[in-house]
Amino acid sequence: MAKTDFLELGDGTRLPVLYEDRAALAVDKPAGWLLVPAHWRQTRRNLQAALESAIAGGAHWARVRQLRFLRYVHRLDAETSGVLLLARSPGALHALSRLFAEQAVEKRYLAVVAGTPTEQVWTCRLPLVTPTSPGGRARVEAHTGRPAETRFGVLAALRHPEWGPLALVEARPRTGRTHQIRVHLAAAGLPVLGDALYGGPACAAGLGLRAVGLAYRDPFTKREVRVTAPGQEFARRFGFAAYADASTPEKATRADR
Repeated sequence: MAKTDFLELGDGTRLPVLYEDRAALAVDKPAGWLLVPAHWRQTRRNLQAALESAIAGGAHWARVRQLRFLRYVHRLDAETSGVLLLARSPGALHALSRLFAEQAVEKRYLAVVAGTPTEQVWTCRLPLVTPTSPGGRARVEAHTGRPAETRFGVLAALRHPEWGPLALVEARPRTGRTHQIRVHLAAAGLPVLGDALYGGPACAAGLGLRAVGLAYRDPFTKREVRVTAPGQEFARRFGFAAYADASTPEKATRADR
């Protein structure tokens, strides 16, 4: 049986497959799906539970890949879409998780922010305290916060008739603290569009944050893996049609070093 290029969940949601090998499978996670429920009652949009249910139910995509295990390696906020790496075995989960813990994974995001950046390129190193309760806010705390670092670069800027000045920003977090990109941008006076938790303007188009790239060295083969998710539709949705039209879609690659 031929492999599908998507994983279909029980409710019909399809997750496009961006990359796969013997250890990992990367999908394009849609916004609105939780990875870690805030409490036991949150099951309806629990992506991990939906994947496990599909595998247990004999979903075609799982059978053709002989999958009995599939687990997220890192986290994305519920309303953040984009590249999500899944491990295909407990051993792969351990090895890939270690890469994230050791900051050996390059991550790239697109963010749509309210306001006008004063610099084209900058790095934020404000230490962060993570939320202490489900749905809580992370905060900057100089003395007790954990180290956090994010590099930012402005890709485009415009004035939107509804939201005012906006900028499309590339974010490359070196660390992986909860809500890190959102807090660092808010601290710069550039809250993410649609991010009510950190002062972003309300936006019917959703949260202006998308994970568009991961790169790491395969812990088993030692080859470089690069996974990308398209960002053109995301950019266009928030009014950055010129940037979207000028961008060229990238594909996942795996190359010897």
